[in-house]
Amino acid sequence: MMRQMREATKPIMLFTALAFVALMVFEWGMDATGRSAGSVGEIGSVNGDPVMYEAYMAAYRRIYDQVQRSQEGLISTQQNREIEDAAFDEIVTQILIQQALDERGITVSDAEISEAARFSPPDYLRPQFVTEEGQFDMQGYQAFLASLPQEQLLILEGYYRDVIPRGKLLRQVTSGIFVSDADLWRQWRDRNERVAVRYVAFDPEVRYPDSLFTVPDAEIQAYYRAHQEDYEIPARATIRIAVLSKTPTPADTAAALERARNLRAEIVEQGADFAEVARRESADPTSGRLGGELGVVRRGDMTPVFDSVVFAAPVGQVTQPVRTTFGAHLIRVDERWGADSARASHILVPFERTEDSEIALLTLADSLEDMSVTSGLEQAAASVGATFSELEISETFPVVAGAGRIVEGSEWAFEEAEPGDLSPVFETDLAFYALELVSSQPAGVLPLEEVRAVIRARLLLERKMERSREDARQVLERVRQGEGLANAAAAAGLEVRDAGPFTRVDFVQGLGSQNAAIGAAFGTPPGEVSDVVQTANNTFLIEVVDRVPADSTAWRAQIDQQREATLQQLRAQRLDVWLEALRASADIRDRRDEVLRQPGDDEPLPPMMPMGF
Repeated sequence: MMRQMREATKPIMLFTALAFVALMVFEWGMDATGRSAGSVGEIGSVNGDPVMYEAYMAAYRRIYDQVQRSQEGLISTQQNREIEDAAFDEIVTQILIQQALDERGITVSDAEISEAARFSPPDYLRPQFVTEEGQFDMQGYQAFLASLPQEQLLILEGYYRDVIPRGKLLRQVTSGIFVSDADLWRQWRDRNERVAVRYVAFDPEVRYPDSLFTVPDAEIQAYYRAHQEDYEIPARATIRIAVLSKTPTPADTAAALERARNLRAEIVEQGADFAEVARRESADPTSGRLGGELGVVRRGDMTPVFDSVVFAAPVGQVTQPVRTTFGAHLIRVDERWGADSARASHILVPFERTEDSEIALLTLADSLEDMSVTSGLEQAAASVGATFSELEISETFPVVAGAGRIVEGSEWAFEEAEPGDLSPVFETDLAFYALELVSSQPAGVLPLEEVRAVIRARLLLERKMERSREDARQVLERVRQGEGLANAAAAAGLEVRDAGPFTRVDFVQGLGSQNAAIGAAFGTPPGEVSDVVQTANNTFLIEVVDRVPADSTAWRAQIDQQREATLQQLRAQRLDVWLEALRASADIRDRRDEVLRQPGDDEPLPPMMPMGF
């Protein structure tokens, strides 16, 4: 019991630190309290209610950490912009939901909170009270609840005051959704009914050489005129670019490893407290605030290298520095249960440039800009050790290897520069870079000459498909007259192939997935041959060899669970539609660019970039 209580208290403390609220079937958002000092104030509004900077930053930091934990590489500039927009959208959604609650008069009583706390534990607590038989230990949970101090009970009360009204709103929004038994049977049948087939594929692209057909130029031109939207292209520019990478040097990496070793020595040899060192030194802000604690770690949660150490290192010992793409980690495994669960802490020393290395890099960036004016961009790049290349970028996807998404450079090239102009030095998270504009082309439509071959190939395929349809009819006619499919196919120089058993939702080699061929396989009685079937680029005759019907008894045994899962999905879809309509009718004002712009700056101040691991 005591272990259950210790394990259950841990998520509540994390809940306190991160101000996180788990909300029903969908992510309603979080109780983002933000910072108490240095407030920027309002950065937007929703129907007149303010979007506060503190709430925005709390959401931004949480989403940033989630994305960083899900990948080994650093977050790119483009990802960061998407995270910023997602954070703003999340706060807007929270405000819209609160406005809907107020408008509908949805509240929660003390009695409802008490009832929910006793009999409906939060999802994040449930795993801590599962018996060996896999059942939820309600008695153990209620004993734990009775032992909580007042401040923890207030946290749970806040949770239920937030969740219960939203649950009521969810039920109102998604009321009236009904799933018939016929719909559920259709779903079950699609996943469980199986057929085995023999089929003839006419493979028109291979079977018929291009020389059999003619495509008049007039027809190509007519197709081009009728499908202009297929050949629209964004503005393009040919640029020369010098990229000066921000990647830490080997000396920087060595310095980070040495710093990690010194921190380990401070803990192991000098007796310093691991948690205090983590709070003081760790570059991971989430665990750093908690003294390095990561909580319960399950196998596969972390990057492979980190993961392997957590499940191999001696419990209670601080490891030597462990290298990942994020930096050097000092890891301490506090507890381990079996082969797939552990409680661990870490201190992250990032691989980043030292102060001297950073100054040297900035000096090189300044030199790149000065020298490109006097010596040309290529010579300047060679002098400072930058990479140099000539390439084409599009206005909608201005990405350059080594620099990432060059937004500022793209705006300069497409909005300001003339051929031959040199840009100032711009910066991304990955590099400093400078451009020379060689040429640019406005958005438009690809000329006919550039797409003539593509159009001709498409029109040829249409002719080949028509020919294959005629040949398939002839083979089918022989089958209808009593000849076996294999013999009729052989007479046409074709072979019969086997496929299955497969379901309606499977991908079938040779036939494809959820197309006319799959439909014909299930629509043709066993022992019979289908009519001619055409997909996007092939023609088939299909003979059904065997069919195994879906088991209706097994379906009945699971229908309640299937119904609930289907209802959950439909409710989520209804909710999405409702939220979209709510946003579409709302007066949403995004003032981030205006408010976060520092006086005298041309660009808005970006959110603080939290470190992850």
